[in-house]
Amino acid sequence: MTKKYKAALAKIDTKKEYSIQDAAKLMKEISTTKFDASVDVDVRLGVDPKKADQMVRGVVALPHGTGKTLKVLVLCTPDKTKEAIDAGADYAGLEDYITKIEGGWLDIDVIITMPTVMAKVGKLGKILGPRNLMPNPKSGTVTLDVAKAVKEVKAGKIDFKVDKTGIIHTSIGKASFEPIKLVENLQEVMVTLAKLKPSSAKGTYFKSLYISSTMSPGVKIDVNSIAGI
Repeated sequence: MTKKYKAALAKIDTKKEYSIQDAAKLMKEISTTKFDASVDVDVRLGVDPKKADQMVRGVVALPHGTGKTLKVLVLCTPDKTKEAIDAGADYAGLEDYITKIEGGWLDIDVIITMPTVMAKVGKLGKILGPRNLMPNPKSGTVTLDVAKAVKEVKAGKIDFKVDKTGIIHTSIGKASFEPIKLVENLQEVMVTLAKLKPSSAKGTYFKSLYISSTMSPGVKIDVNSIAGI
């Protein structure tokens, strides 16, 4: 444990559940990295991910974005290439990029594609799946309107999926964000999750909520301090 980590830990009352506003302010105090650290949330849900009807997955447009510039690849037919690039895609094409990915190239954060070429993209499943890069209609990354999808991703649209332990892990911004921006981004995530509660999930849905920045301790948030859920 580093001195900086110990100093950050000393500022946190680990037995306390902080309000969303206080937790966001605390992030500014305990983030000690020289780079602009990501601020992440971990939400433990009262669901059983092994059951198909309790697999929580969705998308959310963060009001203030993630603070990260995402590299977007659009795998599309030639007639859509210019449209994708004009919308802000970093790369667009099909066969050449499929070959590059098969060769190990993965310098991208998001892949968007079209239903008409999914058969070709599907062959990359073993490569893209483990890296959470596989396009999916539920996350809006398989669409005929590739320009709209690119603009949404660049503006701060993120997708999330509960892991096998029942936890949603996602980024809600950067340590340099004003606390109010972190609050509003987190609130949007939580409201979206509340709407996605499976009808078959019993008991407490939001079991715990933690916020942390890169290399900092986690801060527990009182779920009841979040409006609209």
